[in-house]
Amino acid sequence: MAETVDKIISVENIDTRELYGANNVYLDQIKALHPKLKIIARGHTLKVLGAKGDIERFERRMHSLIDYYDRYGHISKEVVEQSFAAGFTTGDAPSEGGTTIRDNEAIVYGNNGIVVKARTDNQRKLVSLYDKCDLIFATGPAGTGKTYTAIALAVRALRDRQVRRVILTRPAVEAGEKLGFLPGDMKEKLDPYLQPLYDALNDMIPPLKLQKFMEDGTVQIAPLAYMRGRTLDNAFVILDEAQNTTRSQIKMFLTRMGRNAKFIVTGDVTQVDLPHKSDSGLVRAMNTVRGIEGIGFVEFDKSDIVRHELVKHIVAAFDRQDEVEEQLRRERREQKNNEKNESNNQ
Repeated sequence: MAETVDKIISVENIDTRELYGANNVYLDQIKALHPKLKIIARGHTLKVLGAKGDIERFERRMHSLIDYYDRYGHISKEVVEQSFAAGFTTGDAPSEGGTTIRDNEAIVYGNNGIVVKARTDNQRKLVSLYDKCDLIFATGPAGTGKTYTAIALAVRALRDRQVRRVILTRPAVEAGEKLGFLPGDMKEKLDPYLQPLYDALNDMIPPLKLQKFMEDGTVQIAPLAYMRGRTLDNAFVILDEAQNTTRSQIKMFLTRMGRNAKFIVTGDVTQVDLPHKSDSGLVRAMNTVRGIEGIGFVEFDKSDIVRHELVKHIVAAFDRQDEVEEQLRRERREQKNNEKNESNNQ
């Protein structure tokens, strides 16, 4: 009869609520898969009693599960089953439905089994350019996934330790309201403008880990003005809503690029919130740096929209209206010029 021993296994630096599941559903599953072992969870430790060989095998598989969580940021029943059955094949990860997804298809595995992957041709182009270019401009209409895909690439780079920090920024352009009249301190005033970036991060990084990253500066979300004077080394930096930058602002941002840095600039040139659309520095910056080696460009369009099916039709309707209004403006200008010419000839 095998000698019964006990072993304390540490599960530090992991959210045990994620590891054990709601109402300990994953912990109960782990126990059911090991009927010969007595497993007691106490905070960030597991006390395991049983035969020495069984415990050693259990510890290896438990670390495999923790490594999976560290890499992909989620756990499911299928993940627990595979981890304690045959283990994982390098490069494979089961989805929520049990279907194996190759790593080269997924950008990152988010919370609650979310699989973030490039779903359109231009999203795939953005992912492909990441390996070739240190600076990428991704432009196009709302809902095409350009910012979400960029943030997924940033989270993957952080998890793979390609960079030490992720910085997300956007210009704090007041959409009809002055910041000074809004309640709260500066962070509380600015957070509503930065909320889309928080939403994307909350999809991809476990809550406690994200909170820790925010506290220690591993993940930073700040208005563009806070970038002035900084040199951003070993960082993945995303400038969102870049159409609302002036020429001097976007020049300032692009020249913050330090060693081992990746920059992605996203924007929609048809949604300029500046007083004059001609003030936007995005198009001018793209035209200025086009042709420089190491800089990539992706132009998203209506076919890339991944929101509700109606969004494509709404965008198309507004585009048609813009064309009609532009045609009317041209006709009025021509009419004024003709009237002026006739007046001069009299």
